[in-house]
Amino acid sequence: MITAIVLVHTAADRIPETAQAIADLDGVTEVYSCAGDVDLIAVVKVTEHDQLADVIAGGLSKVEGVLRTDTHIAFRSYSRADTESSFSAGLD
Repeated sequence: MITAIVLVHTAADRIPETAQAIADLDGVTEVYSCAGDVDLIAVVKVTEHDQLADVIAGGLSKVEGVLRTDTHIAFRSYSRADTESSFSAGLD
């Protein structure tokens, strides 16, 4: 699975509508409305790199209200749950 984190700048008066339209796209698993330098953060998960272009350039960036995007591709995922499960492996 390939994960991309997309920082989305939107028109201020369209944030809720833009967020929902992005969330409705195939390949988008989560959309967060947030404070700070960006308006929305979208998480995209696909099985092949070519699909990133379809979802982000072909879909997300064309949603009404999207002004600009900045995409970051994740190399590896870390979480507390993953760490705890690796330490408990084989202890049953």
